[in-house]
Amino acid sequence: MKSWWHKGKDAAPDVVASSDGAAPGAASGGHHAEQVLRRLEWKVIRRLDGLLQGDYRTLLRGAGLDLADLREYQLHDDVRHIDWNVTARMQVPHVRVFTEDREMSAWFLVDLSPSVDFGSGELRKRNVSAEFVAVLARLLTRHGNRVGAMLYGSGVDAVIPTRSGRRHVLHLLHSMQDRVVPAGTGPTRLGDLLGAAANLIKRRSTVFVVSDFISEPGWEKTLAQLAQRHEVVAVRVMDPLELELPDLGLLTLRDAETGEQVVVDTHDAGFRRRFTRIAAQREAELREALVRAGVDALELSTDADLVDAIVRCVDMRKRRSQLAAGGLPPHLRRAA
Repeated sequence: MKSWWHKGKDAAPDVVASSDGAAPGAASGGHHAEQVLRRLEWKVIRRLDGLLQGDYRTLLRGAGLDLADLREYQLHDDVRHIDWNVTARMQVPHVRVFTEDREMSAWFLVDLSPSVDFGSGELRKRNVSAEFVAVLARLLTRHGNRVGAMLYGSGVDAVIPTRSGRRHVLHLLHSMQDRVVPAGTGPTRLGDLLGAAANLIKRRSTVFVVSDFISEPGWEKTLAQLAQRHEVVAVRVMDPLELELPDLGLLTLRDAETGEQVVVDTHDAGFRRRFTRIAAQREAELREALVRAGVDALELSTDADLVDAIVRCVDMRKRRSQLAAGGLPPHLRRAA
């Protein structure tokens, strides 16, 4: 399914930041990034602090486990943690208690190709991506974690090394806002971004792939390979108009990535049904590909509440942490 969308204006030329993060117009751009981050801190992060009460720490899982203590075995303990030497010596089953090493970095692989400039409402997919990355980066860096990013436009055109602190989050947000790729640059090759990340990120990390996944095929295998080494979350950014077309009469649609145009009659009910059927098929294929790759998947819509989406992300990561530790959620323990 191509990225055909109705647009009124072409995108602005790409702005490439220098090595110190400065760029033409950086002063005004940096001020705008500060305004956006301040708004997110007041309207989103404060709500998250009240809802999650520290649970967002499960967004990152440490690279290893440190032995903290030994204690007697209790019901529902993971039998894989039994220390058989101590058990034989004490004649009572004992288990090892571990603490998780949280010295870990997070990487954001952000798709900023022309197709993410679409939005049928007040926000474009690009805005949703930037706000999601800014909120998660701020939550993580507030507690000493480091975050980095790789930005994809017409190719992998920026790498932001992992650092912590609010200024670093501002730099990351400013870089995303500044990179605008003009239409007609060719189709997105998401596999190039994933492959570059696999070569660059050596230490085990949590990797958020933020994209609309409108791409040339072949990225699925690279995503699965990336997930073998890292904790990967696929953050799919979408707009309601990508799933169902309203009756708007004649429209001129332009492929955001090739510049090709076509006129369609959305008043034709048969055309709208075919569009919905093709969109539903693509949805099913995309979800199946993410399941096969073994990654967590989160959907962000331009008309949805960002707080709800991040709460879902934290809950998803919490369940994954429990399963990875060999444990069960409390409600399942009671059921067992």
